[in-house]
Amino acid sequence: MSDKATLEVNGKKHEFPLVVGTENEVGMDISSLRAVTGGVTTLDPGYKNTGSCESAITFLNGEEGILRYRGYSIEELADKASFLEVAFLLIFGELPNQEQLSKFAHDIKEQSVVDDDIKKILDAFPKSAHPMGVLSSLTSALTAFNPSSVNVDSEEAMYKTVVKIMGKFPVLVAWTMRKQKGLPLDYGDNSLGYVENVLKMMFKKPNEEYTQNPILVNALDKLLILHADHEQNCSTSTVRIVGSSHAGLFASLSAGISALWGPLHGGANQAVLEMLEAIKEDGGDTKKFMAKAKDKEDPFRLMGFGHRVYKNFDPRAKIIKKAADEVLADLGVEDPVLDIAKGLAAEALSDDYFVKRKLYPNVDFYSGIIYRSMGIPVEMFTVMFALGRLPGWIAQWREMRLRKEPIGRPRQIYIGETHRPFKEISKR
Repeated sequence: MSDKATLEVNGKKHEFPLVVGTENEVGMDISSLRAVTGGVTTLDPGYKNTGSCESAITFLNGEEGILRYRGYSIEELADKASFLEVAFLLIFGELPNQEQLSKFAHDIKEQSVVDDDIKKILDAFPKSAHPMGVLSSLTSALTAFNPSSVNVDSEEAMYKTVVKIMGKFPVLVAWTMRKQKGLPLDYGDNSLGYVENVLKMMFKKPNEEYTQNPILVNALDKLLILHADHEQNCSTSTVRIVGSSHAGLFASLSAGISALWGPLHGGANQAVLEMLEAIKEDGGDTKKFMAKAKDKEDPFRLMGFGHRVYKNFDPRAKIIKKAADEVLADLGVEDPVLDIAKGLAAEALSDDYFVKRKLYPNVDFYSGIIYRSMGIPVEMFTVMFALGRLPGWIAQWREMRLRKEPIGRPRQIYIGETHRPFKEISKR
């Protein structure tokens, strides 16, 4: 293969270098396109054919159903690593040894107390406020309590900032849910592991002891790992482009949370449960809705099936389906909505229409089932997604700053009015 690509514009040929990644992905470097062509740019709505950066964090091959963090397969990480190990891997590039992991966990716990004045900001929100809006605001507010900007060239300064947000973010997540439920706010228990502490902070009632359920701990640990990073998606790209202006980490994360909020991104698992609720209200006939999903004239869409990137089975869904089955079996939840979910999944996996089109249940489908069975409100589903995605966002922000990437500044093709004279208001 040639190491250059040739474009002909207005009868003139221009050569551009080809960039080949370590997994043999090929990209055409058009960074000089406007300069050499006299202003010609590309038009790529949604940036589906545009590589915005070079990154060593996550490799995703949607056609083959491959997802790897720093070279490690998602299947092996979910089976053998903890969420904190994966967080360390994503952010710092290598899996931690025991000493590094113990220090990481200890230092995160040391930073797990949130300034009490943050409670005043939380108090200002009504209970009806969407948890993602609350979480984004609280994350941004951390900037006010940590005003100094991080020196990204200092490993020590960067490490301190990482453990600070890793320690405080689960508290904000728990407080967001407890605010909605009218429960007192808690700072957690430093004797517990990261995931165990998250569950206790979220669910402990003031009048009884909280008992850990290892099956729930395992399921949540896996969910957080599966959501930890996913290449240059909407929220990750947002974190990078906001950070490219040298905005601080907390402000960049807050922007990423807002991007994740949308139903086409992190809100997909919430949309799944809303769809299941609607099917239940209609009588719960899954076959009817499967037929509607196959009818091109019907506006109904089956949420949680297929994936925009994965053209085969979502590798994360294979992993989390097992955890979902274990959670449902252990809790013995009797819930018609979950029964509908299981029925839809079983039918889709055996229906030729869905099988031929590879419209399999994805990670959003199964994560929604797990969160509902655990007792997490549907509005909190995307908040849990953000908790898992936190180390990926941090890793991407850190990489972008260390690579000294330029400020993000996409171009456009203007389609508005051409020059026209101003009209006085009396003549309009």
